[in-house]
Amino acid sequence: MKGLVAYFSASGTTKKVAERLSVLTNFDSCEITPKIPYTTNDLNWMDKNSRSSVEMKNKSSRPEILKGDIDVNIYDTILLGFPIWWYVAPTIINTFLESYDFKGKTIILFATSGGSGFGKTIDSLKISLTDDTCIKEGKIFNGNLNDKDLITWLKSLNLYMEEQK
Repeated sequence: MKGLVAYFSASGTTKKVAERLSVLTNFDSCEITPKIPYTTNDLNWMDKNSRSSVEMKNKSSRPEILKGDIDVNIYDTILLGFPIWWYVAPTIINTFLESYDFKGKTIILFATSGGSGFGKTIDSLKISLTDDTCIKEGKIFNGNLNDKDLITWLKSLNLYMEEQK
């Protein structure tokens, strides 16, 4: 099986999880990079006029991404990570899903959050996929990252690979 860890990380937290998952699964890694990077002010969820607040209010918002040289056709399984914003994935994840063909792929979600769950994330992302894409709710990582939690989750998915020494 060939896999990919694709992730969007606004503050670096999700990136740390994604990097460990890539090592523990021996999957390739791909960062979902916004064409216009988010600033601290953009991410201020308490400001109703901040960029992230405006994007999340408009479910048809599709922030532009820098499209890399990734060929999703070669992957069977994609671990897709992001921070939870307003109980769902940021709309930049929809941009990513609409930028590539995931027909026949399995997408397993992981997210970082200070306390929120996945909420209606699956529903908000399914609109960006074809019916023949399998998307599964995975795991929310809160607080401190530790390999034990990551490995336990990956073993439950049969994706854990012993690290190469």
